[in-house]
Amino acid sequence: MRRIRIGFIFVFAWLAGLTSCDPPDAPRPDQRPARTQKLVVYAVNYPLAWAAEQLAGESTEVHFPAPPDIDPAFWEPDIKIIAAYQAADLILLNGAKYARWIGKVSLPQNRLLDTSRAFTEDYIALDSGPVHSHGPEGDHSHGELAFTTWLDLGLYALQVEAIAAALTERLPEQEDAIAQRQTALVGELMALDGTLIELGQQLNGAPVLYSHPVYQYFSRRYGINGLALHWEPDQRVAESDWAELDTVLQRHPAIGLAWSPHPDVNIGAAFRSHGIVFRPMGNRPAEGNFSSGMAGNVAALVEALRLGELSASYTDR
Repeated sequence: MRRIRIGFIFVFAWLAGLTSCDPPDAPRPDQRPARTQKLVVYAVNYPLAWAAEQLAGESTEVHFPAPPDIDPAFWEPDIKIIAAYQAADLILLNGAKYARWIGKVSLPQNRLLDTSRAFTEDYIALDSGPVHSHGPEGDHSHGELAFTTWLDLGLYALQVEAIAAALTERLPEQEDAIAQRQTALVGELMALDGTLIELGQQLNGAPVLYSHPVYQYFSRRYGINGLALHWEPDQRVAESDWAELDTVLQRHPAIGLAWSPHPDVNIGAAFRSHGIVFRPMGNRPAEGNFSSGMAGNVAALVEALRLGELSASYTDR
């Protein structure tokens, strides 16, 4: 059940000889000047930053400082960047224990927005996965909770709604403009969502293999019978990896494979030859934006199904 948030509570006091706590010439709230400086927003991942950019317009500075070649979920910002988050007017969190660095530092609680708070009951719990390391992100595990909530575009629309509400609270003079942008953005997302639902129905339970355990919300929303490997984007494909894949395919004869962003030529070439490219979009893409990236993911699925390229031919290495 959704809670109704009351943005302002006006308390009126009546004391003998006193009719207002403001000085006699103080302007009423609706007469006070609009904000003269831009609202500063920091986000912990690209989907949240992109949504804020689309909703807020030119009155807001949106920052997402994670490097482009790293998974923001496991990124550790330096002291200077943490200070920038602390000074922001609004800090957008993903929820589901995403970006655990936020639990290690002191951030202003009244400026934190957990964008997935409205659907915590829909979180996907996981068994603790193996601890592994790749690149500058260091050791990490994909256990406890799945956190790529935005890959369920229905849940992502709720995150967009939460961001719009927070921006409206801080920029009340732009309420109508933010509402219009929200309607357009959610409409765009729901169009992609509808196409993905249809594609899931076309797959009709056929097994799909993922390169990395980040597609849980995607699988649940769109009815995909997916199983995840734990192949890292910077990993070289060894004979032992192919042997593992053969073992997995015996119990899960997959017809396709999706892989995480930024694969190097080794694992990238292997995955390109055996499946489709479906980028999770957690970080800012080299080209385009979240909308065009997700549209590209959908187009890859549509084309693969049309051409019958989702096949189980993993034997020719």
